[in-house]
Amino acid sequence: MMSDKQDAIQLLNTAVIKSKEKRINATYEERLAKICNSPVMNALLVAVDHLSDEEKMSKDHAAVQLIETIRELDSIWNDYVLMEGIGKLKELLKNKIH
Repeated sequence: MMSDKQDAIQLLNTAVIKSKEKRINATYEERLAKICNSPVMNALLVAVDHLSDEEKMSKDHAAVQLIETIRELDSIWNDYVLMEGIGKLKELLKNKIH
């Protein structure tokens, strides 16, 4: 009896994972295709070419530099927003105490 239940649970768990896999695959492929065909991607490719020419570096290196810079900007702003939120929480707590 316990084995039948375990088999059924394993079957359901496998079905859950397989259904997520299909949904994720379709989603990321569609999103990637949409982004790759966007004007924003074209602008990034122009930026890579420009940086490569200006700095006399390979396009590969220019692309990495561009992505690293964007990631660093994102990280800085995430930190800023987090610190701003922490500051506001501290102020709220301070006002509630007094």
